[in-house]
Amino acid sequence: MIDPSAMRPRRRERSRPTPRSGPPPFYRLVYRVVRRVPRGRVVTYGQVAAILGQPRGARAVGMALAALRGPLLDLVPWQRVINAAGRCSHRDGFWADIQREFLESEGLRFDRHGRVDLKRTRWAGPRREWVTQLRHVI
Repeated sequence: MIDPSAMRPRRRERSRPTPRSGPPPFYRLVYRVVRRVPRGRVVTYGQVAAILGQPRGARAVGMALAALRGPLLDLVPWQRVINAAGRCSHRDGFWADIQREFLESEGLRFDRHGRVDLKRTRWAGPRREWVTQLRHVI
């Protein structure tokens, strides 16, 4: 005799996506770019976004850097990312002062208006081959 349960189609067990710990993929890409900025140089939020192929993503870059916590805060040189006017970013009041202190300790100079000379200190960006590889990751 045939078992009636054998006649029913079996439901496949759906595999549930495992929750990823850590930052989202775009944030990780931002951190990879910022880690390449050499000491004594700065990059703007818009420049990082453009390197990642998101020319209008400056605000998203800022959100990624604002989300830095724990050991990533020491690994990613967030202080080297400034706004397009050449000023330190205002994060929660006191972060701009800390950012300026970090940059001054790296040898950057500020004018009396609190700006960095971007023509002299802006990072030219990564090698073209590296950017091409990075875009394939996205």
